[in-house]
Amino acid sequence: MSEPLSVPRAARHVSGQWKSLANVHGTGQRFHATLAEDLPPAAHRWIVRAVVENTPLARAVRLEMRGQIRLGDWRHFTATQLIAPGEGFIWAATAKVAGLPIMGYDRFTSGSGEMRWRLGGLIPVMSARGRDVTNSAAGRLAGESILVPTAFPLARWTGDGNDVSATWTVAGREETVHLNIADDGALRGVRMQRWGNPEGRGFGRYQFTVAVESERTFAGITIPARLRAGWDTGGASTGEFFRAEITDADFR
Repeated sequence: MSEPLSVPRAARHVSGQWKSLANVHGTGQRFHATLAEDLPPAAHRWIVRAVVENTPLARAVRLEMRGQIRLGDWRHFTATQLIAPGEGFIWAATAKVAGLPIMGYDRFTSGSGEMRWRLGGLIPVMSARGRDVTNSAAGRLAGESILVPTAFPLARWTGDGNDVSATWTVAGREETVHLNIADDGALRGVRMQRWGNPEGRGFGRYQFTVAVESERTFAGITIPARLRAGWDTGGASTGEFFRAEITDADFR
């Protein structure tokens, strides 16, 4: 069994929820290709390539990452994230603006979403909760479930060719994520209609895309290692606001 996970400083405000999410574990069952034989062909290719035979079927992951996020200009960040498909996520990060640290978290736990960011951990920069934040966070959880490919039995799969759809139930909501899979089973990208208000537009569902630039294998599970994400609103701007490299993954 994995060791208990310490709470990052940026997530101490929700330490109880962090610890609760950290207690999500797999049952100990191990992966065999026959478990994926009823999936659509492209999803089957992805799973049997992403998960080595006899690897424990993890239900959650702790990720370490670094990258850039657009906060006006592009800012460097480091982050620790817990993801448990169908349950929740907490993304705890620190970025720097004008040399000063902004730290905080985005989360979806116990059926609700929240964003809370503080300058130096003390001065409020941004806080948001409510239905719109929750709906957006639920979509994010569904999209980021690709980072725990061993959780594939929790989704409902459809599709043919190189494109498949995974529908996740998140706190009673259904969120559908579309995956583009190469002929060799590599995950090339993800898209979905996610709730949000990109570029200050009214809240609604807008196209959200993730491009996978490279992969890396951790403990028998291959996941995106470098990725880019953003909104596609059809405007002049690309909508890209997130670039990340995953440096470590602890599957649980």
